[in-house]
Amino acid sequence: MDKLRNYDVSFSGLKTGKHEFKFEIDKEFFQLFDTEQEFTNPKIEVDVLLDKHTTFLEFEIKTEGTVNLVCDITNDIFTYPIENQIGILVKFGEEYDDSEEDVITIPANDHAFNISQLIYENVALSIPMKKVSPNVSDADLEILERFSPKESEEEKEHESDPRWDALKNLKNKN
Repeated sequence: MDKLRNYDVSFSGLKTGKHEFKFEIDKEFFQLFDTEQEFTNPKIEVDVLLDKHTTFLEFEIKTEGTVNLVCDITNDIFTYPIENQIGILVKFGEEYDDSEEDVITIPANDHAFNISQLIYENVALSIPMKKVSPNVSDADLEILERFSPKESEEEKEHESDPRWDALKNLKNKN
């Protein structure tokens, strides 16, 4: 947990206005999180812009770099570019609360804000659900589609819920 402190942005001694911070992210960063990552060899730069106001903080977090992914079709490893940006508003309150989407409340007596979770989520959201290597051609995808199993009309009919079918029949009779 102490290693996550490397990602604290200390704001208590800063003047009101804009301040920049930079972080280098590699595989050691992702090992700090209890998760099975879908990528290897991350080389990511994080630029953090903090706009300090008297009653709140505005963070703009930009991630840019590369990770290695495994292609879902060929199992080949390929380099995938990571580029994402998020904005977060940090306000002060009684206790920590991140229940709002773009607003985080931290205790009023805190002097730093840890952005490690935001960096992690920013990178994780950049990874596509379907990982297809740029070396896979359209012809390969067409062949794959041609030989993939198709759903028959009979199977589609049986997918409907008989309770809904009964209601549809009642509706059609009226």
